[in-house]
Amino acid sequence: MVIWFDISNSPHVNMFYHLIKELESEGNEVIITSRPLANTVQLLDQKGLNHTIIGSHYGKNIFKKIFGYPIRVAQLYFFLKKKSINLAVSQSSFHSPLVAFLLSVPSIYTNDNEHAKGNIIGFLLSTKILVPGKFSFNRTLSFLINKDKILYYPGVKEGIYLWIKEHQLKSLQQHKVPEKVTNIYIRPEPQTAQYYNGDLFFLDALIVDLQEKYQVTILARNKDQYAHYTQKKFFKSYVPKDPLSFDEIALNCQLFIGAGGSMTREFAILGIPTISVYQASLLAVDKVLINLKLMHYDPNLSIEKVEKELTQNHQSSSSELLLLMGKSAYDLFKDTIMSFQTI
Repeated sequence: MVIWFDISNSPHVNMFYHLIKELESEGNEVIITSRPLANTVQLLDQKGLNHTIIGSHYGKNIFKKIFGYPIRVAQLYFFLKKKSINLAVSQSSFHSPLVAFLLSVPSIYTNDNEHAKGNIIGFLLSTKILVPGKFSFNRTLSFLINKDKILYYPGVKEGIYLWIKEHQLKSLQQHKVPEKVTNIYIRPEPQTAQYYNGDLFFLDALIVDLQEKYQVTILARNKDQYAHYTQKKFFKSYVPKDPLSFDEIALNCQLFIGAGGSMTREFAILGIPTISVYQASLLAVDKVLINLKLMHYDPNLSIEKVEKELTQNHQSSSSELLLLMGKSAYDLFKDTIMSFQTI
């Protein structure tokens, strides 16, 4: 079977990596397309996944997004039309289901962000939809979508790959020398995302305060954020130009502060003290982690609140439960993909 994955954002690299390698090991051919958004291309290269960059990202402006959408759809179509693909798989790629439809091949579409407007295309045109159990379809989509094509997976998206990663990290942790400083990692807001309507660079004052007392690492999402956080006032913070490996962050992080996105949920699920400072409407999957007390939510975070969080006991059996759910979700994804083998 020839399976096309459109990996259009950085979180999708970790999400699909083990699944892709397993599918390839079983004799399937995998074609990967990507686009230069956030750290996607660098992470694919770091993982050694062969991919073809198709199109570009058109930024936050809604008119540029609308203009750029059919351009990338056309580029993908002409790239793939002679590849004889049997199935398209994507996470929140609004291009993939339409391209698959034009190519007359089935598609699997998944998303855990109920606020993404591109879901309309993904849900209506895909053959199968996979969403987390707490996902809430709006009334219009609930009326339009064929319910038979919806599959709900247990837990949250990040568990789909973290159940594998957790065992690797535990092994590495045994040989790690304890840190003498407190390492705080900060992931700024998704400033170019269509669904994000919060403030920009709102963490600046907090970072200036934190860097006086802690080792702060700022994980910039793009070149604009990198340029901003390498200004002189942040000189005590470390801003890596290239994305750090997941393992490096997980092994060294004593506190993770995230302004939204998969990375914030990833470290919360692993049991690392995590604070979400997201400035827009919370996703249902974020609320799951907050209710399980795996993630603290404080959009008005101060250094005093950070210091209090560092003294808390963060042990929780909920993390183990979500990782077990992640294994079940992974199996559901794999089984759903393989169900198209006989079609």
